[in-house]
Amino acid sequence: MNKLIEKCPICSHELTITKVFCEQCGTTMSGQFGSTGSRFNKLTEEQMDFLMVFIRCEGKFNRMEEELNLSYPTLRNRFNDILAAMGFEGNRSDEEHTLSKDDRIEILQKLDKGTLNPEQAELMLRGKGELPLEN
Repeated sequence: MNKLIEKCPICSHELTITKVFCEQCGTTMSGQFGSTGSRFNKLTEEQMDFLMVFIRCEGKFNRMEEELNLSYPTLRNRFNDILAAMGFEGNRSDEEHTLSKDDRIEILQKLDKGTLNPEQAELMLRGKGELPLEN
C-alpha cells in the first residue's frame, strides 16, 4: 500500500480525500473526507525505521548505540531531526544541546586518533555534527 500523500505533486496545495475503499467487503465511499494525515506521514522510511528501533529499545539511547553502532550525539541528532519533521522543533534550542562527559571524551579521543579533524570535533562538541562509524 502506498503512503498517503498530503500535498499535490503539481502545485503543492493540500489534498482532500474524496474516495475511500474497504478491501475486506469491497465498499467504496465517495465524498469529501477530513485528512487522515498524521505527523508520522511526514517521516522518511529511514526515520520510521529509526523510530521503530527507538520504541523497541524503550527510548534508551545506550541500547540503541549498541544495536545501531552509532554514537549518542548521532542518535540524538537523528532523533531531533524526527522531532523537527513532526513539527516539534520549537521545543528545543541549540543552547539546550549538551553532551555528557563521556560523549566529550569520545569526541576528543577520536580527534586524538585522527579519525576526526578539528573542524568536525568542534561541530560535534557544539552538538551540530555526527560521529563517524567505527571501522
